[in-house]
Amino acid sequence: MAMRLWASKSASYFKISVFNRGFATVLKDLKYADSHEWVKVEGSSATVGITDHAQDHLGDVVYVELPELGTAVTQGSSFGAVESVKATSDINSPVSGKVVEVNKELDESPGLVNGSPYEKGWIMKVELSNNDELKSLMDSDSYSKFCDEEDAKH
Repeated sequence: MAMRLWASKSASYFKISVFNRGFATVLKDLKYADSHEWVKVEGSSATVGITDHAQDHLGDVVYVELPELGTAVTQGSSFGAVESVKATSDINSPVSGKVVEVNKELDESPGLVNGSPYEKGWIMKVELSNNDELKSLMDSDSYSKFCDEEDAKH
């Protein structure tokens, strides 16, 4: 218990939220979709990936289907898929816009999604077309509560 308390205090200092769902983390400066994708907005650009919670439930990722550069993506619509040893899941875009970059490292190392879902395991970067859509996404506290409620159902 003391170790968990220490980890929570340390995580808070580093702007990381730690919860009792194993080792799944939720970063405070991101926005989250209920389909378990995250988005980090920097100006008119958004970086997108799947959450630690999602990769934890998927298991070892063996393939990531990346979108093509220039593809238009729409909030809530599928733009690719993640294949793991357990299942294949669609990846939905949390924002609308045009794909301007994809993480080609995932072609050779799809496990980056497991090992570093918020940093090295990002999937695409999008030029945003509608910043107002961000208002419909969850902050870290809301997403953590959402995950806890979802996990309690299973």
